[in-house]
Amino acid sequence: MKQETIKADELNLKDKVVYINRVAKVVKGGRRFSFSALVVVGNEAGIVGAGKGKAAEVPDAIRKAIDKAKKSLISFPLKETTIPHRVEYKYGATKIVINPAPKGTGIIAGGPARAVFEVAGVQDVTAKVLGSHNPFNSVKATIGALISLKDPSTVVKFRAKPSELESTEENQSQQEEKVL
Repeated sequence: MKQETIKADELNLKDKVVYINRVAKVVKGGRRFSFSALVVVGNEAGIVGAGKGKAAEVPDAIRKAIDKAKKSLISFPLKETTIPHRVEYKYGATKIVINPAPKGTGIIAGGPARAVFEVAGVQDVTAKVLGSHNPFNSVKATIGALISLKDPSTVVKFRAKPSELESTEENQSQQEEKVL
């Protein structure tokens, strides 16, 4: 199942800096510092992306990370303010478990996962990061878990026999007619 590319310029995206890392390279004259930034962007309605930027200055690293994040946008299904079902995902040594939560619960998750949920538009969710707590891997595991979410209506189409599918479509159309 391949994700279609999402045009970032058509969306109103919100960005959030997750982590900034300073690295030092020891040279003859002393230490030379550079910075890497991890940024997540999203439209708060089921579209999210992450990017890593490296530069000699922090603002340049953040700008590069935002540009990369806009190129890696993915969409996932939302069920009102939460996710449709429980999901577990492993990326490297990081494993994340994400559970849907009732309305009003809020985001119960650690730092990097919380940032992804905030920009993605998930308002009620509980998540636990297990194993490594590296922010880069935590963000990639969270986004991988969101990609693996399935919309209930598409799952019904895969599982149902053609005769059952037609009857469910007829029931839905009858219910819609009753509402109108």
